[in-house]
Amino acid sequence: MFMLSARSNERLEGVNSLLVKVVKKAITVTTVDFGVICGRRTLEEQQSLFAKGATKTMKSKHLEGKAVDLMAYIDGRASWEINVYDEVADAMAEAARECNAAVRWGGAWTTANIAAWEGTMEEAMMNYIDIRRGEGKRPFIDGPHFELM
Repeated sequence: MFMLSARSNERLEGVNSLLVKVVKKAITVTTVDFGVICGRRTLEEQQSLFAKGATKTMKSKHLEGKAVDLMAYIDGRASWEINVYDEVADAMAEAARECNAAVRWGGAWTTANIAAWEGTMEEAMMNYIDIRRGEGKRPFIDGPHFELM
């Protein structure tokens, strides 16, 4: 079983209490360790990320404290492999169901509430990719991102 570090808990300061509850539940049920790399952002932080192309919007839910970015860890090392994030998303979906929270995952933008999705988060992500390609658009996969709806 995993637990959040002191740094992850600090990064949850200012985040909506329901989303904090989901994250804290998810770390107890996940098969992949994770930490919080970003919670609430200031306008200046968002502007800087937007200018660098690290975010696609100035209307981020991070500004309202309604989004978190989670970093997956494999054997203590940070991982950006998307297959690891769909496992973290499975834990977040399970936690969201238990907490009665509507959460959207950045790996499956067309699924408005991962708690209501019947299937794995890998399937939700593939569904999103199929929808975007069907629209002739490139999918934007933001595996670490979770937001309250």
